[in-house]
Amino acid sequence: MTDLTTLLDGLYFGEGPRWRDGHLYLSDFYAHEVLKVDLDGNRERVAHVPQQPSGLGWLPDGTMLIVSMKDRKLMKLTDKGPIEFAGLSSVAGFHCNDMVVGAEGRAYVGNFGYDHYTEPEEKTAKLARVDPDGSVHCAATDLKFPNGSVITPDGKTLIVGETRGNRLTAWDIGPDGALSNRRVWADLGPNFPDGICLDEEGAIWVADPRLKETIRVREGGEVTHRISTGDLGSFACMLGGEDRKTLFICTAPGSGPGAAEAPKGRIEYCRVEVPGAGLP
Repeated sequence: MTDLTTLLDGLYFGEGPRWRDGHLYLSDFYAHEVLKVDLDGNRERVAHVPQQPSGLGWLPDGTMLIVSMKDRKLMKLTDKGPIEFAGLSSVAGFHCNDMVVGAEGRAYVGNFGYDHYTEPEEKTAKLARVDPDGSVHCAATDLKFPNGSVITPDGKTLIVGETRGNRLTAWDIGPDGALSNRRVWADLGPNFPDGICLDEEGAIWVADPRLKETIRVREGGEVTHRISTGDLGSFACMLGGEDRKTLFICTAPGSGPGAAEAPKGRIEYCRVEVPGAGLP
């Protein structure tokens, strides 16, 4: 067993954790805010996003990008607050969720694909690509709830967790951002991938809200570590800290609208042996 330490509690639902400049950034869905947290657990509100923030990233000039879920928009943070950078409704079938932003400022944004709260029949989703000029493109189709995503350190491979596909899927990234050579990077069997992050050995940490654990997976599907999150679901993870060997995990009782009723979510963490790499 790996003991987890609570860095921060009192969240409604934490998502999209990112390590940058000595702080952990994350979205709190139902508080409609993006937070900046230091290693002592002190929190600061960075942005207010009325339609629920999710995935986070940065343009090369340091401008923060924020996924606005319900109105299917990608926002950029300015001195006056978030403003629209790109509309995603032409690609996204329902609420948008997590994303990864490459070093050149190109964003890949997932979405639910359909209203899984009310529609009994499962539908696939498209993955959106937003170029640095704000133009929106369909990057891939027929994904089963594209969610957490990473880009390898060389910038040449995108890996996305298909939550309802129980797998991690990879593509080659072309010079123009186009995706090719789609393949299953890892079949996760019973595991249900939500947020993910990459380490220096090329393995991926995967948050699993259903089995309430965070697992470390190698390409091909070998699971090297399992960290239980107890009674709470594991919804997202990020390697950070000064040496990027601190694994931060967003935990909560659930992710649906009921999570808005009480702030029972947390940021928990433990130390690991292999530091983080790539993006986000």
